[in-house]
Amino acid sequence: MWTTENPLKRPICQDLFTDPVTLPCGHNFCLACIRIVWDADVSRDGPFFCPECQIFLPSAPALEVNVGLQTEVKAFELEQSGARSGAVAPPPAIRCDHCIEAASVAVMTCLTCDASLCQAHALLHQGRAALREHTVVEVTGDPMSLKCREHREELKLFCVEDEVPVCCLCAVVGLHKNHRAAQLREACSDLKNKLEATMSQLLESKSSAEHAIEDLEALYMQAVKCAADFRERISDKYSRIRTVLDGDERLMLQMIDAEETCMTERLETQRNVMEAHIKEADRLRSQSKLLLQEPSDLKFLQQITVQGLCKPLDIQPIQEVDKDLCDPERMRAAERLVDDLSVALSQHFPRMWSYLCSPSLDSETAHPKLEVSPDRKQVCWRRQPPDEAVSARPYDSQYSVLAQEGFTTGQHYWEVLVREKPYWLIGATTGSIHKNGGKGDETSWCIYHGDGQYLACHDNREEQLSVQGKRVRKLGVLADLQRAELSFYDADTVTLLHRFLVPRMEPLYPMLNPCIDVDGVNKQPLALFCLRDDCDWNMKTGGGKE
Repeated sequence: MWTTENPLKRPICQDLFTDPVTLPCGHNFCLACIRIVWDADVSRDGPFFCPECQIFLPSAPALEVNVGLQTEVKAFELEQSGARSGAVAPPPAIRCDHCIEAASVAVMTCLTCDASLCQAHALLHQGRAALREHTVVEVTGDPMSLKCREHREELKLFCVEDEVPVCCLCAVVGLHKNHRAAQLREACSDLKNKLEATMSQLLESKSSAEHAIEDLEALYMQAVKCAADFRERISDKYSRIRTVLDGDERLMLQMIDAEETCMTERLETQRNVMEAHIKEADRLRSQSKLLLQEPSDLKFLQQITVQGLCKPLDIQPIQEVDKDLCDPERMRAAERLVDDLSVALSQHFPRMWSYLCSPSLDSETAHPKLEVSPDRKQVCWRRQPPDEAVSARPYDSQYSVLAQEGFTTGQHYWEVLVREKPYWLIGATTGSIHKNGGKGDETSWCIYHGDGQYLACHDNREEQLSVQGKRVRKLGVLADLQRAELSFYDADTVTLLHRFLVPRMEPLYPMLNPCIDVDGVNKQPLALFCLRDDCDWNMKTGGGKE
């Protein structure tokens, strides 16, 4: 009897099938090979037989090409040619462990017998009464992945405390002894209920995020319309005094554009957060849906534990959209200034914004715990290792960074975006300690904000300020060195907060201190504000720096 290891090779010539035909007994031969055998060993009238199993055939069979087997042979040839050319071949098919001759492809695996079964042997296996209690699953090349690797027993229980499938011995004498265990079906049902509850939460969270995006879109349009309305109204008022206010009008409109950019960027940031929330919720729901469709309890439990979906997700509620993200106070302040100008032009020139500059931060002067952005316009508290404690006061001036250039003459104005930071310290200093390697005396004038309270700080002296209205989101600093004054403003409303007298001495350096961040509540950076189109107003107003 002929035998072969590769079912795609013909048993007579031991080569791949060419025009394969299938005899009534089920064995396959090349059309040319079976004709040669019959011509040599069989007369024209028979008897005909199968060279593989030696069974006599009742009559001359119709030899028709087996199209399916021929397709397999061609696919195998392509696979072999790909392997020779360096391509990665797919993993070999798992063969039936009970087939004696050319093994058929296995479709099931019996975990009790540790055997792979073809379709015929799987039906035979499941039909025998003595084998009906065996655990039969979809075919797998690694049955031990579905069994306890310590005891080589089937995983029939689920350890509730450790959230892993275990065998009976694990629960009695193994690592999970005295742990609460449940049947796989019971644990699967319980975790499916929890997963469905999580999906409901995700759906509600997604709905809240979608409503938040709708509110953000409305605020976005409101911000754009608000900027357009103020731009038009300011432009109309300037048209009546155009001859002397061309330069000032340009400055004000640039400020409106910059404010529009700030508002829309904040709204776009919030929108991106909500869209990311929706995307993550969709991803988790899709992942959970696929898990719920898994017919195998064991695979379901393995996958749900691997993906960390055993416990309900801690989904934070979506907060209502902050309407102050679209705050036109600064634009109203600009319009109010234009109205004031129409009454008394000469009393309001030049504008404080005419001296607006955007200093560059000097990273050489930054405290080691601070991080300065590559464009040198932002500074934040550097993320620290969890075991590194901070003992200094949040507004200790040593946690600061100075601007690269100092001012000695003229008028200079800069604004710092503080947004919602609970702690910050902003001002100016002579900078002797920072600039001279820790030698000399340092004098500073600053405004400190600490969780809603404002202090005017000069060296070791502090004075509490009464700030009316909303929290300051932009702090403006005006250094008028001709009058020896350093003034601090709520830059959105152009409201004076405090004014210091500054003796004329060493160069005055802008100073930013983002303050200590504890538990991530004060991690936002301090950022210097600037207009899109910088124009040299100092040339027109006589200001300068040395």
